[in-house]
Parts: sequence; C-alpha cells; structure tokens
Amino acid sequence: MKLKITAIGNSAGVILPKELLARLRLEKGDELLALETPDGIKLTVYDPELAAQMEVAERVMREDRAVLRKLAQ
Repeated sequence: MKLKITAIGNSAGVILPKELLARLRLEKGDELLALETPDGIKLTVYDPELAAQMEVAERVMREDRAVLRKLAQ
C-alpha cells in the first residue's frame, strides 16, 4: 500500500487509510511502534512490554558492541 508523507504543522506525517486502520485494529489516538529491520521499517501496534524489551536490547547492543561482534565471527 502506497502512503504519502504530508505536512502537519511544522512536522510531517503519514495518513493511514481507513482500510489499513481496520486491518491493524487501530483507531485515532492509538500509538504505533516503528522497528528497524533488515528489510526496512516495520510499523506495529505499540506494546509497552515489547517497547521495554527493545530498549534493553538496544542498550545491550550499544554497550556490548565488541562482544557481539566477536560472537558473530
């Protein structure tokens, strides 16, 4: 589904069509989580538990970068 970035005040936003909102079971005011994947960006329904886990994972990846690089070899 092709989406267009549009100006919203001094910011930019993406308008999600009704059909997409229905498929995602979202309503106006709901929050999304943007996850960077090898294939691009994945938008998913915001889950506070998943968001907390992602923060921990990102911190570990930053702090233990050398160890993770060595394990990957």
